[in-house]
Amino acid sequence: MITRMILVKVPADKTAEAERLWKEDCGALLIEQPGCKSEHFLRSRENPGEFISLSTWDNQEAIDRYRASSAHRTIQQHTRALMNVAKVEVKTYEVAG
Repeated sequence: MITRMILVKVPADKTAEAERLWKEDCGALLIEQPGCKSEHFLRSRENPGEFISLSTWDNQEAIDRYRASSAHRTIQQHTRALMNVAKVEVKTYEVAG
């Protein structure tokens, strides 16, 4: 099992748009992907404009298939407007114990 964490920082005036995009366009599409076990979009309580897309996957192969899929391209298209103003960092983790 692998957890994929995408840290997104957007300007304060773009937070509502970021939440709307995820709820309406991205989250539902992501969870439908084979091997995706869960997905959450987390909003920071301390840092306005900071979000984490947190998803759990069966394995790296499932993530790779998703990243090569039309669903991934669709999500990128939906979030492209934010990408010009957002800082994005992708990390993956596996259970260590």
